[in-house]
Amino acid sequence: MLSAVQQGHLTVKSDLRLLNQVQQWFEKFCLEYLAQLGWSESQLYRLNLALAEGFTNAVRHAHRSLPPETTIDIEVTLWFDRIEMRIWDYGSPFNPDEISEPQPGTLQIGGYGWFLLRRLGDRVVYERNADSRNCLLIVKYFLGESN
Repeated sequence: MLSAVQQGHLTVKSDLRLLNQVQQWFEKFCLEYLAQLGWSESQLYRLNLALAEGFTNAVRHAHRSLPPETTIDIEVTLWFDRIEMRIWDYGSPFNPDEISEPQPGTLQIGGYGWFLLRRLGDRVVYERNADSRNCLLIVKYFLGESN
């Protein structure tokens, strides 16, 4: 069985003002580990954008009616061929299949974040776990510069 190359974990309160801290933590992880493996600056930017979108969705939607002290856990696992980002929140469960994808040329309220996440990641999965937490998994495979 393959083992992870590197892992990172961050726990923050449910506060949009902490987005900068989340992004700086992830950027440091990327520069320390992913850049050495050949991930491009462009790939790292897109990963940071995906993480930011996942975090803001947890704060704005999942934790909307919860106290700001409610925590969000972020786990990053780096493998030789991919990175996996997990964002854990305590919000109510939801069905991402009920979010309609924005149609080109039209404006709608909501749904763009989920649409963006699916474009930035190679695999995006939402799960409700037995511990009553939501987990958003974003996977990006390393396939060289073209990715």
